[in-house]
Amino acid sequence: MAGEVTVPLLPCGSVDEIVEFYRVLGFERTYRQLRPNPYVVVEREDIVLHFFGMDGFDPADSYGSCLVLVPDTGALFHSFAAGMRDAYGKLLVSGVPRMTRPRKRKNTGDFSGFSVVDPGGNWIRFFASPGRTAPEPAGPARSGLARSMENAVVLGESKGDDRQAARVLDTALRREEGTGSAAELVEALVYRAELAIRLDDPERAGALLERVRDTPLEDADRKAITDTLADARDLEEALRAAAQ
Repeated sequence: MAGEVTVPLLPCGSVDEIVEFYRVLGFERTYRQLRPNPYVVVEREDIVLHFFGMDGFDPADSYGSCLVLVPDTGALFHSFAAGMRDAYGKLLVSGVPRMTRPRKRKNTGDFSGFSVVDPGGNWIRFFASPGRTAPEPAGPARSGLARSMENAVVLGESKGDDRQAARVLDTALRREEGTGSAAELVEALVYRAELAIRLDDPERAGALLERVRDTPLEDADRKAITDTLADARDLEEALRAAAQ
């Protein structure tokens, strides 16, 4: 048999809050009920998400998650980011709701993915559809710093353990900073700054981003990490907004 469809049912405290958030990302509400149980459906092209409301639900206690396979994770991320900037004046990088950035994950075969953490605390994980996008070919042997960065990304982005991811990077930046290229150092510093913001440590985040600005980069390095440098600018914007 073919043509089967699986639809996740995800919890939330307020179905209307869910609808408001997903509208920012370009979804539309296609169904809503309040009785006998709160329930909504939001859709964006072929992405369909169903949510049910629970009285007293705490997003911090949520284990809700689902995987969404899409043709182009980068294009979708940038569309979501544009919606956030229009609605909130910035990219949401910490707290609930928020969005992580596309990063390659060694536990997914080096495919790049990102996650949206919605107001219900649900992790909606976006990855490339199998067969549509191939992982990048292997390059030169990775430095110790780059390998630690890969481990930190798995902890922070796949497991949601920001604190342990920060510990891994702190150790690597002390012991292995000299093993990597300038570009690899900047990637590690920017991700550690993002983790600091998530962990409500803006002073540490600011110091890390200052190191990013002070790290000399060749033109080839800047081209290779264009997205990372854009991430750094988003984080600086988030820090300025939080300080106001």
